[in-house]
Amino acid sequence: MAGQSDFDLAVVGAGPGGYIAAIRAAQLGLRVAVIDSERPGGVCLNWGCIPTKSLLTGAELVESLRQHGAAFGINTNGITLDYGRAIDHSRRVADRLCQGVQSLLKRNRIELLRGRAQLSGANSVDVSGSDARSIEATQILLATGSREWVPPDVAVDGKRIFTSREALESRSVPGRLLIVGAGAVGIEFAYVYAMYGARVTVLEMADQVLPGADAEISKALEKEFRRKGIEMLLGCRFDKIDSSSDEVRVIYSRADRSEEIAVDQVLVAVGRRPSTDALGLERVGVALDERGFVRVDERHRTSIATIAAVGDVAGGALLAHKASEEGIAAVEHLAGIERPPMDPQRIPACIYAQPQVASIGLTEAGARERHGDAVRIGRFPFAASGKAVAADHASGFVKLVVNAEFGEILGAHVIGVGATELIAELSLAMQLEATTAEVARTVHAHPTLSEAIWEAALSAEGRSLTG
Repeated sequence: MAGQSDFDLAVVGAGPGGYIAAIRAAQLGLRVAVIDSERPGGVCLNWGCIPTKSLLTGAELVESLRQHGAAFGINTNGITLDYGRAIDHSRRVADRLCQGVQSLLKRNRIELLRGRAQLSGANSVDVSGSDARSIEATQILLATGSREWVPPDVAVDGKRIFTSREALESRSVPGRLLIVGAGAVGIEFAYVYAMYGARVTVLEMADQVLPGADAEISKALEKEFRRKGIEMLLGCRFDKIDSSSDEVRVIYSRADRSEEIAVDQVLVAVGRRPSTDALGLERVGVALDERGFVRVDERHRTSIATIAAVGDVAGGALLAHKASEEGIAAVEHLAGIERPPMDPQRIPACIYAQPQVASIGLTEAGARERHGDAVRIGRFPFAASGKAVAADHASGFVKLVVNAEFGEILGAHVIGVGATELIAELSLAMQLEATTAEVARTVHAHPTLSEAIWEAALSAEGRSLTG
């Protein structure tokens, strides 16, 4: 594939889109370089998915002991919490996996260049930093990810007003915390801080938590969070933050009136923006969309034939596993391997607070908008699951959105303990275009949480046994 270039492929960004793409390219026999000024693993591994899941595991353990310990004869009197040690553990986890990524790159003979990358041509990249040099590559893959978006009138100081990036280093728990945004980041941090003792309020402009999620699932999550003592201010527009005094005062609007809340800290979690600054995209002619994401076609190619882009920087669902799959697809296309385009409706999304939320495909509202009355719903509550009741985790349910004519699963939504693992079966079912009748004929071990999927499929078929 290479002519006189230094590399067949130069990957800009060492996150889950970039390093996975680089490894796949190396497997295909290409000479590969990866360029990144930060630690290998990207935001996901170092400042996102991985350390937050470590903190969430600790929060879940705290809640399990307090809420469920007595049922199993565990006396939790005298338990103390040290949030700083939880932060320390999350950083050790990130460090270990970062080293693992470096080892993977080395094992696959991928050259890792430390520094900031700037495109200087359709086949050339200038690297500034510790490994400063200019390189030529037959193909370039952009995988620079995204970063926190903060409203322009909000001054993040990392102490009283902070984002998820600062939260993953802060070793203290505020007495009163306001989280602006009820998306995945806001919901997960709300759970962590609440379990470690903060009085948490979540403010969201939409009229439901997890905007865009299935409404029934969102309502169930809201109810569970309120039961945990987390206050939810929905349908409220953030207006202003005043941090000039000893406390932070936040002004927000609800309907026609303005209201105010005083807290110790504010976590801003209102979204993310693509990391495209100083990449030289304009100089080379790489086109962006109206929101600043790199425009790509179904093969992940940009407006420049030799440059592709994957993951958050190219828009769509901002998910690490989506970035990885796009990275593999982009490299295989570059290598001449034909494969069908990835269906965005078959990408699962997960929320790791408790109860966990996992979904794939269409919501019920989305399915009815597309298919009208030709939609039926299959449900099964964990309250009727032997394994869930035995584990004292009986809240939540499995919901299947199904094409009534063919039995095709259009969407699947799970809320409850284990939801983020259970969604894999439903993802595979949708990938294989399995019907609810076929899922219902699949023998599921007893007692397991996965039986809830079997029961939901039976429900969609109109022959529920125990739900």
